[in-house]
Amino acid sequence: MEREILIEPVTRIEGHAKITVILDRDGNVSDARFHVTELRGFEKFCEGRTLWEMPSLTARICGICPVSHILASAKAGDAILAVAIPEAAELLRRLMNLGQLVQSHALSFFYLSAPDLLLGWDADPEGRNVLGLAGKEPELVRAGIRLRAFGQGVIDRLGGKRIHPAWAVPGGVNRPLSKDDRAWMLENIPEAKGTILKTLDLFKSAFDATARSALGEIPTMYMGLVGESGEWEHYSGYLRIVGPEGEIVVDRYDPAGYREVIAEASEEWTYLKFPFYRPLGYPDGVYRVGPLGRVNACDRFGTPLADAELEEFRGKTDRRSGRTIDYHYARLIEILAAIERMERLLSDERILSPHVRAEAGVNRTEGVGVHEAPRGTLFHRYVVDENGLIEEAEFIVSTGHNNLAMNATVREIARSYISEGKVTEGILNRIEGGIRAYDPCLSCSVHAIGQMPLRVDIVGPDGELVRRIVRDSQ
Repeated sequence: MEREILIEPVTRIEGHAKITVILDRDGNVSDARFHVTELRGFEKFCEGRTLWEMPSLTARICGICPVSHILASAKAGDAILAVAIPEAAELLRRLMNLGQLVQSHALSFFYLSAPDLLLGWDADPEGRNVLGLAGKEPELVRAGIRLRAFGQGVIDRLGGKRIHPAWAVPGGVNRPLSKDDRAWMLENIPEAKGTILKTLDLFKSAFDATARSALGEIPTMYMGLVGESGEWEHYSGYLRIVGPEGEIVVDRYDPAGYREVIAEASEEWTYLKFPFYRPLGYPDGVYRVGPLGRVNACDRFGTPLADAELEEFRGKTDRRSGRTIDYHYARLIEILAAIERMERLLSDERILSPHVRAEAGVNRTEGVGVHEAPRGTLFHRYVVDENGLIEEAEFIVSTGHNNLAMNATVREIARSYISEGKVTEGILNRIEGGIRAYDPCLSCSVHAIGQMPLRVDIVGPDGELVRRIVRDSQ
């Protein structure tokens, strides 16, 4: 008999999605799918707009990671203008991107996932949220809020506002850093650093190797940008892809040529495309990006505290980690690395230079902008006419790269916990927790609109709906 259970309010992910779990005749899981059910179509909206509008325009794709689109768009513009931007402009763009990493990772961990990790997967859903966590761990939540506010403050002081700052432009940025704003950032770094070190200690003490297997483990490749000597990179550098054991698959690859190694597939049951590693084909060419992708791809961070944490992280496994929950571990290490990098940038006197923009006209008709957004590698590609009007725009965003892996994670968790068609609230939350670990931003990935409920359909072997569970995000 068909049964519908409505659970309100909805879950903690950004966007609109559902999950279908398909059962065999014994009531066990034969397959599971993560469906993204929204579409906006920014790639088409951009056609006919000018190159110089693109950073501000594409920032409107998302209110969570506008900085990521602003910077990738500006870099695509640099390529079309064929200019080398001023030193200070690159330093400032790097600084803003690090601020974005801090604020976005803090939001993901402290607001969205820490309630599950620290209150328990089976905790009462009415209290399994940031307010419930504040009742149990008030100092941690307060510190997490202040950490995110620090990252937002960096963005605000550079760009003039925290969301959608019209600041990075083709050729550089539109205003320099003031001494007062640099002083504010330097004054707040010690508190931010102390918060993330304490949080890392808490995470490591709460999650041993067994606990870190709670959301399953899948073998995939991993992709991220790295620097000249293989160090962690977030703004420029080369594409690197490594295998499950850390073996190099692609190295020192110019990201502007990404279409030679990355292709996209589509399925009729979701609006989110499936990027894959072209030489292995679809779906075998699955790889992951984001915190776990970057940490697995790089050789080191290049900053002392983060390198010490990376050594400890890798000491817990004899290969690259494929555990889904380690997205959170890697996310915390990246916050630490970002703060260390910010401190280093702010100590460089060149960052105060007033020369922050190179002027030029259209010198090429195609440009690619690539950098690391909090959720992973972000690609903007534009084709323009001689007047700089957009003829074609292509975005491959971080959440899209992870689509194959997110589906594999949903299957792994469903098969581990669902038996004879029985689904408890705690099992549902684990499935959601697997998705939240990737910190998906579906507004970016499919250019979608509105709130993001999550629906789970349990479907029998003959296609009949056995059970439906609907949840709204809070």
